[in-house]
Amino acid sequence: MAIISLEGMRLWGKHGYYPEEETLGREFILNVQVYVNIKEAAEEDELSHSVNYETLYHICQSEFRQPAKLLETVAQRILERINRQFEGLKGVKVKIRKMNPPLGGPVDEASVEVCDGLFDLPPLKVFKALLDIAEDIEDLLE
Repeated sequence: MAIISLEGMRLWGKHGYYPEEETLGREFILNVQVYVNIKEAAEEDELSHSVNYETLYHICQSEFRQPAKLLETVAQRILERINRQFEGLKGVKVKIRKMNPPLGGPVDEASVEVCDGLFDLPPLKVFKALLDIAEDIEDLLE
């Protein structure tokens, strides 16, 4: 298993609740992580068995072009499209950072992070899931 990440994607978007945000736009920074089994891709050295970084980037870029009032909406659209594009993902995490949000005072950023799959589980559930996987592997080896 592996986490494949794209960190620090800088995209310009017209997302926000206020009319000036929809008109002027601003810079956003996106981070995307996917939790995926890379065993077959690593053994065969074949991109078609893994998650293509370029495809991830184009998904983010495409969804980002569609304005929304809420970052939650954009982040969820990206997460869902990644899940549709790549089969067998164990989890997806998308974080969008709005730089210098218009809040009436100096604020570096506001952010929204959405996740699913193993990224969405509390640590104890992740530990239990890993124990279950280990037991399954042990059964296979017997």
